[in-house]
Amino acid sequence: MGGQLAEVTLAYETYGELNAARDNAVLICHALSGDSHVAQHDEADDPGWWDIVVGPGKAIDTRRYFVICANLLGGCRGSTGPGSVNPATGKPFGRDFPTITVGDMVAAQRGLLDQLGIERLLAVVGGSLGGQQALVWGTRYSDRVRGVVALATSARLTSQGLAFDVVGRNAILRDPHFHGGRYYDRPQGPKVGLALARMIGHITYLSREAMREKFEADRLKPRDVAIEFEKRFSVGSYLGYQGAKFVERFDANSYLTLSIAMDLFDLGVTAAELTAAFRPTRARWLVISFSSDWLFPPEQSRDIVNALIANNAPVSYCEVQSPCGHDAFLLPHDLDRYGEMIRAFLDQLTPAPHAAPAARGEAYGPTSIFYQHRLDYERIAELVPPGASVLDLGCGSGTFLAGLRATNHRRLVGVELDEQKILTGIGRGLDIIQADLNRGLGAFADGQFDCVILSQTLQAVQDVERVLTEMVRIGRTCIVSIPNFGYHRLRTMLAETGRAPKSAGVLHYEWYNTPNIRFFTIADFEDFCRQKGIRVHRRIALDTETKAEVFEHPNLNADLAIFVISRT
Repeated sequence: MGGQLAEVTLAYETYGELNAARDNAVLICHALSGDSHVAQHDEADDPGWWDIVVGPGKAIDTRRYFVICANLLGGCRGSTGPGSVNPATGKPFGRDFPTITVGDMVAAQRGLLDQLGIERLLAVVGGSLGGQQALVWGTRYSDRVRGVVALATSARLTSQGLAFDVVGRNAILRDPHFHGGRYYDRPQGPKVGLALARMIGHITYLSREAMREKFEADRLKPRDVAIEFEKRFSVGSYLGYQGAKFVERFDANSYLTLSIAMDLFDLGVTAAELTAAFRPTRARWLVISFSSDWLFPPEQSRDIVNALIANNAPVSYCEVQSPCGHDAFLLPHDLDRYGEMIRAFLDQLTPAPHAAPAARGEAYGPTSIFYQHRLDYERIAELVPPGASVLDLGCGSGTFLAGLRATNHRRLVGVELDEQKILTGIGRGLDIIQADLNRGLGAFADGQFDCVILSQTLQAVQDVERVLTEMVRIGRTCIVSIPNFGYHRLRTMLAETGRAPKSAGVLHYEWYNTPNIRFFTIADFEDFCRQKGIRVHRRIALDTETKAEVFEHPNLNADLAIFVISRT
């Protein structure tokens, strides 16, 4: 966009060993204020900015992967940037440094990989601006990367986020010591402007919850730090300290260059534009957002995921519930979830992935609907056409989908709400999308799957009509299994003892720990289908206590039923 550079230098660091096949390389892309020093090389080394994730035995395990992290083009930590010498003048570029894009940054990284002799990356991992670089890798250079991990990022910055950047840049540009960007040979540079820009930026990295936790209890007890900014309130001393510390290691012109590149990044705003932008991808994706991140809000990650779904691209997604704001992906608070999802995802990308967790008992307690042997799984599996694409709604940790995978189905996708179950499913090499069924499934197109499954979940759904309507829209064939609350043992228990009914089969819950909020029968479900114009192709009634199929009076003698349905 802004000219040419005759030559480019990229400062980079590597960790671990490149294997003989040269297929274990993981590129980590840093955010605006990061650099190539992602982790310590040894105990004597300075701390890295992502030590909690990168290192021996950590989520990105340097005993298994060859990790590369390069300082961005336009940066100030060894790579070509505004502070580099312009060959045409013999002086630092300053504001003469060309306007660059995120695509330019990634093109430079691609050149680095060429120099290292790496044809294809195992994965690209990045958060924030680093996540935008990962998006470019996954869409523009998809043939060179097997997997993409995008954390706390977006296809373009919100107008609110853009506004904060504009104010930050103006703080630098209006600093009397900026001198049009030619301050390198002067006694003082735009330190105040850069510090203010960092302070403004830091506000966007924190959530309301994080602010309250850090500052509410002692808001009138600021830290005694040697700064020139207001220190009346604890939040002021904190921000002032962060700004002053940042000036010691960063260049104002690089801040301008990189923040403009981030603000210019735009893969599209409409669903159609985003779908087109992600159409070239051939990579597998893991997208993670954080609930309290208002700089890169979760809905923007869902827009990315929806575009990938529209292209039938393999993707897993989770919105991690976190109080930490945008900085969550850099902090240990939620590492047990986002870090382990990264670990599981990378593990399944390797040519010989580790064995998946055991299918039974890994995370289920006696109140879980998956606690006992799932007789309905076996019968449902028989009903799924060979090679069909399958969407499993309320898939849990992917037990059923993992079983189907052995029968060569062409696409298997799960929808689940629980974070830990999503993590387990990712560890099985499955594509799991976090979503609340009650809010609809608009990301999926009409007839996108051969078969949609809703197994022992309907009784826990709030908006039954919406879920079933969406189900028959998305699937050419749909399979629903339901517990039958008309089962004779339940009728007897309620009538004779006056107690909340339960049985030894699928209806084994106590009244106080049941996940069920809908209490309906086989006859009720059949009436519903008739009223809503849903065609029932087949019904299988089961007694899970005796593990037998029921043919006589199923509404009385079966405690579970399976229906094959579709639009009329």
